[in-house]
Amino acid sequence: MESIYNYTLDMLKDYMISLGEKPFRSSQIIEWLYRKKIKSFDEMSNIKKSFIEKLKEDFNLDRLECVTKQESQDGTVKFLFRLNDGNLIETVLMNNEYGYSACVTTQVGCNMGCCFCASGMKKKLRNLETSEIVLQVLTASELANIKITHVVVMGIGEPFDNFDNVINFIKILNEPLGLEIGSRHITVSTCGLVPKIYEYAKFPLQVNLAISLHAPNNEIRDMIMPINKSYKIETLVEAIKDYIDVTNRRVTIEYILLSGINDTVSCANQLCDLLHGLNVYVNLIPYNEVKEKPYKRSTKEDMVKFFDILKKRRINVQLRREQGGDIDAACGQLRSNQMKKEGL
Repeated sequence: MESIYNYTLDMLKDYMISLGEKPFRSSQIIEWLYRKKIKSFDEMSNIKKSFIEKLKEDFNLDRLECVTKQESQDGTVKFLFRLNDGNLIETVLMNNEYGYSACVTTQVGCNMGCCFCASGMKKKLRNLETSEIVLQVLTASELANIKITHVVVMGIGEPFDNFDNVINFIKILNEPLGLEIGSRHITVSTCGLVPKIYEYAKFPLQVNLAISLHAPNNEIRDMIMPINKSYKIETLVEAIKDYIDVTNRRVTIEYILLSGINDTVSCANQLCDLLHGLNVYVNLIPYNEVKEKPYKRSTKEDMVKFFDILKKRRINVQLRREQGGDIDAACGQLRSNQMKKEGL
């Protein structure tokens, strides 16, 4: 039996039409699911009982099981959720000045193999269904008793490797009758699946794009990000240019600073040359060290020096505020199961 949370409004309309029901019923169902957050189809008081029984035959309302909930000193919360097949994923809730932001996972494991990242230590087992991504937002919101206003698709997995389900997830997030999260409050991050960047540029909603770049040249990126062997930096930059031209939207460039690897003065200048003239925003990220990885965080002096070079060369840049590092909830620290506890 399929989860009803897999269905966008348009998909529900098609379902209604196939049964000879009025399409407006789909809007009623969306409101029950996401505004009133029902736990049983029987709670739908404005839906006739015979149709409720049909919904029960075709769909389930299963939720994610929360295995653990960890709270950081800075207010960040990390949830370990168990899926129906027993697999485990992590979701992070961050308290920012502008509201609460959820960082969601899109895959069980990750095949991108970025050398510095904990999330890729477990190979991809499968894509998450749309419902399993949607339910991270719903469940985190309910457990924390807060309204989530922003969503970043930056958890475990490569979102563009699960493109269709992520797109449907965004549609459900943005639905005015549902969760009603503004498109400009949603950001999807990719390590550089170039064909999907071109496809994403055609998506009608004004959702943000972030590129996990982390290197200013092919030599370094080949070493730390295997995706670069398929799509070189020059190819990636062309896709970014196309995205900006088509959407007229700014792209966020994510750049984790690794000591002695990509944080030198030369790297800073190469990055400026690479991004010159592009409508981009560089997010410099202090590296959150992973016990099993050899990489170290840049010194504060080197981070400031790198930042200053970009600033002086008129690159729009910020040094990201750290959140959740004490509970392994920061960038690059999420894992798809309890590997750390098990010593794996």
